[in-house]
Formats: sequence, structure tokens, C-alpha cells
Amino acid sequence: MTSSAFSLSSLFSSAAFSITSGEPVIGGLHGNTRHFFCGHCMSWLFTRPEGMDDFVNVRPTLLENSRTYKPFIETYTDEKLEWAITGAEHSFVKFPPQEKFPELLQEYAQKQG
Repeated sequence: MTSSAFSLSSLFSSAAFSITSGEPVIGGLHGNTRHFFCGHCMSWLFTRPEGMDDFVNVRPTLLENSRTYKPFIETYTDEKLEWAITGAEHSFVKFPPQEKFPELLQEYAQKQG
């Protein structure tokens, strides 16, 4: 979906996320995981992952000071290009198990605070 070696996302609480301008549209993939795009330029903006209604994945390049964001977790490493290295502290073949999220979120929050 990104035509790149990476698909960067920042996980936010759904309660902390709002659309302040425009009306995003669903992209070409239609299913339970919904990828939203700008209706004008079709840039990928955010994703609402299936089974994770409390969270939204936002493209970090949309955020102020996006250069300060560094990968903390990498997922779907079973599909990554051999030479693609993120420097993330945690790696998962697919997504982390649901029961691991509280621990990962707490660790990330401690590092930020």
C-alpha cells in the first residue's frame, strides 16, 4: 500500500483522534480493517484496524515534528525486505498479541515522559 519498504504508523487512542478538516474516503481495500485516504489527492491518512476499536493508526508524516518520531515497534517482519532495518525496540512477525499491548503502551509512555 505504500510502495516503500516501510509503512509507518503511530498508534493513538481513538478518543484522542479527530478529523478537523475534510472528509476522508476508504481506499481500494475494503474489509474490516479500514484505510482512509484524502479524497482529493488519495494520500493514505490513517487506519482503523479490525478488532482494535479503541485505537487508530495515523501516518506520522501528518504530525508536527514528524522527524522526532522513531519506530518503537515493528510488525509483519515476516514480510519485510531483508535489508529494511527500522531500529525499533520490539519486533513481531505479525501484530503483537492483544494481551501484550498494555505492557508495550506503558513502556512507550515511560520513555516519552
